Amino acid sequence: MRPHLLACALLLSPAQAQADAREKLTALAASGLVLVMDENGNELVNQNADKPFVPASVAKVVTAWLAMEVLGADYRFKTRFYLGKDRVLYIRGGGDPFLVSEELAQLAPAVVTAIGKQPLSRIVLDASYYPSDIRIPGIENTDEAYDALNSALAVNFNTIHAVRKGKTVRSAEEQTPITPLAISQFLARGAQGRSRISLTQHPAVGLQYAGELIAAFVERAGGSVKGKISTGAVPEGLEPVYVHQQSRPLSEILAGLLLSSNNYIANQVFLEIGAHRLGGPVSLEKSLQVANEILVRHGLAESIQLKEGSGISRGNRFTARGLAQLLRLFEPHATLLRSGDSTHFKTGTFSGVSTLAGYADTSKHGRVRFVIALTSNDGAMRFRLLKAIQSEL
Repeated sequence: MRPHLLACALLLSPAQAQADAREKLTALAASGLVLVMDENGNELVNQNADKPFVPASVAKVVTAWLAMEVLGADYRFKTRFYLGKDRVLYIRGGGDPFLVSEELAQLAPAVVTAIGKQPLSRIVLDASYYPSDIRIPGIENTDEAYDALNSALAVNFNTIHAVRKGKTVRSAEEQTPITPLAISQFLARGAQGRSRISLTQHPAVGLQYAGELIAAFVERAGGSVKGKISTGAVPEGLEPVYVHQQSRPLSEILAGLLLSSNNYIANQVFLEIGAHRLGGPVSLEKSLQVANEILVRHGLAESIQLKEGSGISRGNRFTARGLAQLLRLFEPHATLLRSGDSTHFKTGTFSGVSTLAGYADTSKHGRVRFVIALTSNDGAMRFRLLKAIQSEL
């Protein structure tokens, strides 16, 4: 071959190789959506990048980014404890999404130290930080754990994990005491064997369970509760005797959220975004207002449209180009995402929806941002496409 023809062939081959790679990728997702961008913002693959799609749980990446922008990595949720006259313990919830049994085991000794070991006449739960009628689009009235109601004061993600054998119910977790409400709820709604049910019937049910479980941990820590558990407001002017700060900073909560894809946690965080910026009580409208203001500032208001923060609503609509731009903004926090095989990613799954987005190291273009959305139930195809992106680009 003549030297000048050889030079032309060498110049053309990378472009031809990229074109071949694009063809292979788009053939795998003929009716889907694929966008791949390199670190400089060049689009390596673009199929339906401006077509709106339902993100499902990929929306949690947007919530995580907004939370880091508004609250910050070191933010900690707070729960306040007050001791009123006649030794009434008031507990004011602050929307902590991670008041799990392990956290209650930490806070209970501090509460007992603050209030003393004399018997409490009763416990009053103040959940006024969340309106009682708050509802998240896409959350249904079911027993499914992912449909748990959001609340200012809820424990173990507003769910009960237990084992039922006939008319006998025991806790499925060594660290979690069984309570009267847990037993009655499981006998009424729980399946035989081990399962988890959500507390979805009414906010008062979840509140009662939170009070019972906190009381059980206070007694484990040497305290005593003699009276009833009820709901009400903290008396005006009463100062807290103990303010519990969640042991996990927001960054750790978000890492758990993005790994487990828990809808309850996602919307607890999303609701805090609005209340933190605009003041309590929380509301979905406040959080959507703050989210949209930030999205407008970054030119993303049209391409990232949220109805809530977890992705459980099919009303959420993204474009791949918009999400890829947001991934650029989120990149300093990429390690919060699930990782594996030189990737950091988040999945989303609905009936008829399979999504995948994140960052991947490729053989020829270094680290890329990618968005994949398929209108199918073939979740494995997302990862076939991701492998092809890594090997072909």
